[in-house]
Amino acid sequence: MSSTTTRRSLSPAPGIAGVVAVGAALAAGELAAVPISPDASPYFAVGSSVVDLSPKPVRDWAIDTFGTADKLALFVGMGVLIAVIAAACGYLERRRPPLGSLVVAAFGVVGVIAALNRPNATWTHAVPSVVAGVVGVLVLRLLLAQLGPRRAASRKDGVETDGAETDDVDARPAGRASMSRRFVLTAAGVAAVAVAAGAVGRKMLTDTAGVIADRARILLPTPRTSAPPVPDGVDLSGSGATSFITDNDDFYRIDTALQVPTLTTEDWRLRIHGDVDKEVTLTWDDLLAMPMTERIVTLTCVSNEVGGDLVGNARWLGVPMRDVLELAGVKPGSDMLLSTSIDGWTCGTPISDVTDGRDALLAIGMNGSPLPFEHGYPVRQVVPGLYGYVSATKWVVDWEITRFSEAKAYWTTRGWSAMGPIKMASRFDRPADNSEHPAGEVVVAGTAWAQHTGIERVEVRVDQGPWQPAELAAEYSIDTWRQWRFPWQATKGEHTLECRAIDKLGRAQIERYQATAPDGASGLDDHVYTIV
Repeated sequence: MSSTTTRRSLSPAPGIAGVVAVGAALAAGELAAVPISPDASPYFAVGSSVVDLSPKPVRDWAIDTFGTADKLALFVGMGVLIAVIAAACGYLERRRPPLGSLVVAAFGVVGVIAALNRPNATWTHAVPSVVAGVVGVLVLRLLLAQLGPRRAASRKDGVETDGAETDDVDARPAGRASMSRRFVLTAAGVAAVAVAAGAVGRKMLTDTAGVIADRARILLPTPRTSAPPVPDGVDLSGSGATSFITDNDDFYRIDTALQVPTLTTEDWRLRIHGDVDKEVTLTWDDLLAMPMTERIVTLTCVSNEVGGDLVGNARWLGVPMRDVLELAGVKPGSDMLLSTSIDGWTCGTPISDVTDGRDALLAIGMNGSPLPFEHGYPVRQVVPGLYGYVSATKWVVDWEITRFSEAKAYWTTRGWSAMGPIKMASRFDRPADNSEHPAGEVVVAGTAWAQHTGIERVEVRVDQGPWQPAELAAEYSIDTWRQWRFPWQATKGEHTLECRAIDKLGRAQIERYQATAPDGASGLDDHVYTIV
């Protein structure tokens, strides 16, 4: 190539046009979804489909990497990907029209398919994505028109030169586009309108004023059976262990709902059907009329890694699930309670674990308040001893009595075990891993759980030495976690401490490491400390 070759940088104008056009499309989709349903929003319909269709390893990686921020990570990732594709659409439309427009239209088609696959979707759920596709194509073409006709580029003696003249004196060679004042003003105006429209649409779609007022007016009933008070010696949080009761704001949240459902008590219904003597539909007033039970129960997510924090302990108020089942009558041979959330998520719970006397609750209260929105308001399930993916349905609206041989729930269709008994575990809470301390006594503290069996003891070992007993807090119940502390006479150097729990049946927790899939993690938590 000749040294006189003229190098021209790629103008950002077509890319900006693509991003603004797709942004306007998403904003239009939000507005169009307002009179239909939040699930009809193209952005959230596609996002929900991404969650539903993600392979198990991808979902596991997301939870392991981002924890309770997995939804935020998804939103950010989708936003970046959409922006990149949108910019590419602008260049594609400028160079090879109408290919860019076809890609934008394809976005709309994807949105239509995703929206129609949402639970309880009707044909109207497709409308916002159609609107979004049309707006995106029109805005893209409008903005690119502000750049003037495209001129072909030619090469002569290795030098890129302008091709034939066009009717527009502002025309530029292929791939070149001047950001004229007219283009900048038009793009800025469209972007401003899109941001405003999108914000208004999102606010209207997530307008929780009604459900906030609904929750605010609720006075929780007095339980017929109250939870026993927490006696002295149960909570060792003063030693650095996690507080015995987890505050609502600190309680972990792992679910597939990208938008927290807004369901009022007036709208809530629980349909009980399937292999029952008679079909029953409960209203909120029906539920309140039943005797309430209050219990403190620890819940654990199956995605909790060894030493992880996807576990919490709260005071729950609700109706025993076995009492609710008795209203419909379970036919012999049925072994699964297939529950469904208002957002379509399903969960298969062994009926035997609901009816064996444990405090399985159809809960309406958490730590003395109505359920928080993100934790299932107005009604959710709480079943001691089972991981949440097979028990803890939030925003529950449907119970189907069936058999494990005939039905599968959301996560079991994705390779997780149909049964989900919680594995015994113990963890360090303090001091922090890889921390430095002076020689002498270092108090190590932690938490252990063996739900619906109970913790008998916790042991700690230093540098693979003998197991030594830790000091246990008083036990509250077999359905809650138990705290422990270990005064350690630390000597100078780097040391690795491990902990293990033993349950009331004499079984030690599994020491062999296993990842969370398909039925929960196992292995020993360890912390490394440097003593100086």
